[in-house]
Amino acid sequence: MAVFLGLLVAVGYGTGDFFGGRASRDAPTLGVLFVAQCTALGGALAVALLVGADVAPRDLGFGAAAGLLSAGGLGLLYRGLATGRMGVVAPVTAVVAALIPIAWGLATGERPSALTLVGVGVAVAAGGIVAREPDFPDEPPTTDTRSALLMALGAGSMFGLSFVLFAETGDASGYWPVLVARVAAVAAIGIAVVAVTRYRHGSILPRDHARSLAIGAGALDVASTALLLTAVREGLVVVVAPLAAIAPAFTVIWAWALLKEPVTRHQVVGIGLSLVGLALIAAG
Repeated sequence: MAVFLGLLVAVGYGTGDFFGGRASRDAPTLGVLFVAQCTALGGALAVALLVGADVAPRDLGFGAAAGLLSAGGLGLLYRGLATGRMGVVAPVTAVVAALIPIAWGLATGERPSALTLVGVGVAVAAGGIVAREPDFPDEPPTTDTRSALLMALGAGSMFGLSFVLFAETGDASGYWPVLVARVAAVAAIGIAVVAVTRYRHGSILPRDHARSLAIGAGALDVASTALLLTAVREGLVVVVAPLAAIAPAFTVIWAWALLKEPVTRHQVVGIGLSLVGLALIAAG
């Protein structure tokens, strides 16, 4: 079950990242992030109220911290996807995001099978291969490319830490940590939106197609986060984290299909390896 949920998380995050990055090409990233997180807050409220829970203050604290980290990571990721190549930024973010909880899980005593560990290694390596900078002679590295990669590293670190915090919440807390995470994220982003709006003397919220994409990104984000929390509680963090790291494969596919971004041979190999890693983890 954890493997299946982990795969759904990858599909949701990968598609949501594409939506958010695409919207950020037409509207300010902060505005896109605010609309997305408001949408996610509505979804989190509905899920939390539908599922019974016994919440401790500790769970709410972890959820709030995870939400702030996740919001910061999304802001960096959306900006990186808007300014850099999606097929590079998304995988770098995912590999870093996977390595942190994997290291944490092993350090805290998780002991998956040898076959599962091989699958974990293959999945993470696949993300690294997909993340390798494409060699296009007519597109030399630029300052924007380098800054986008730095944003990807920062986003991955924040996502990885938020993953660990969500994993620390108690099973009995249901989906309230997800709700608190969204409340914290909306509050922090809302303050930033008000400040920037006053400075610019105009709205930064996305409109028309960009707004629809932002709403879609928020809906997929909260659904994926809820599934992620379920997957962590159903199985090992060391197993679930690399499955979530496959998410960039779906971002790359969407960027290729809709934006006509070129897909290199090594990215195809990386996507294929991610499927091999998934099969090994499932078999383990």
